[in-house]
Amino acid sequence: MAVLFVEHTAMKEEQSVYDRCGSKKMYLNLAVKTLKKLRDHGRKPSNSKSSSGAGSMKSEDENGSVLYELLKNYLLTEEQLKENNFPRPNPEKNGHAILSGVLRNTVYDGKCLLDCNKIQFQSVVHRTVIYISIKLYITSLLNFQLFFLAVPGGMEKRYSCCDRAVGSDGCQIAKLHVHDGKKKKLEGFMKTLIKSPPVDGNYGVYALDCETCYTTHGLELIRVAVVNAKLQVVYDTFVKPDGKIVDYDKRLSGVTENDLKNTTTSLRGVQAILLNLFSADTILIGHSLEDGLFALKLIHDRVVDTSVVFPHRQGLPHKRQLTSLVADYLRKIRQDDVCGHNSREDAIACMELMLWKVKEDNKRRKW
Repeated sequence: MAVLFVEHTAMKEEQSVYDRCGSKKMYLNLAVKTLKKLRDHGRKPSNSKSSSGAGSMKSEDENGSVLYELLKNYLLTEEQLKENNFPRPNPEKNGHAILSGVLRNTVYDGKCLLDCNKIQFQSVVHRTVIYISIKLYITSLLNFQLFFLAVPGGMEKRYSCCDRAVGSDGCQIAKLHVHDGKKKKLEGFMKTLIKSPPVDGNYGVYALDCETCYTTHGLELIRVAVVNAKLQVVYDTFVKPDGKIVDYDKRLSGVTENDLKNTTTSLRGVQAILLNLFSADTILIGHSLEDGLFALKLIHDRVVDTSVVFPHRQGLPHKRQLTSLVADYLRKIRQDDVCGHNSREDAIACMELMLWKVKEDNKRRKW
């Protein structure tokens, strides 16, 4: 962030010189003098006052303010928040949310092996998320994309979750059917609060990531991690869900039964801490953060979403995976498939991506 602050200051100085000049010769003379002044300022020995804690804090505050202002360029609009299915306040019901976006394309798949005479039954399906509707019969609505792949002799339709041909055996096996419960869990939402403006105008910048698992109530929060702009973890906790856990979905969540064994933290407890840490003007960064905010039951307006900043070439509902973005832009390889996601690592990755993006765009910006 110190680099961003220096670049920001230098560009402002250059713009000031340019605005005051009426000719190229005058611009060059003033530019040389300004450059000399900046260099001399950088060489000044620090006295006891400037090297004190107060002096260091001022520098950090200035850097944080610059980053906060620069990140405003990437905030989602209200239209984008709705389009990406972020929870928005329900004007007719206090404490309730509404979802305005279009759910990801869903299709039916009949490959469920059911034995309704047993309490537990096996489901062998293609899925990323499974929805269930219980009436007279049990059916499953599966959330995955179908795409066409060029093969010898023509085009073949395949599942996006496993790249197998349509009609093949399922790629996921679960003991029980599960559902996300989004349509029924629109109550109990809290909106981040408006707070007194800080002196430097920096309301804070944080990246967060959540992990969920399937319970009898649907998808519920089981872990949340928050990091600041220095990539320091300021909050990380496992969370005890309200419903009985049906599937930890460890391949995605990275959370095991042992992780939650002695956990007593509730969703309400997490909300209380985050509402104290954040304000309505805090900038929150995340990847497909609509899912995290829904799990947290938080409504927040100032969001920077890396899935939108770095969009999929085919547009919505397609979104690039965080691991893909990290590999392409940060040149880092992650091993999510081995031990599942890690909330800390995902939050840090989102912050790093936006620090990289701000720095790169700042190089090309004309002041």
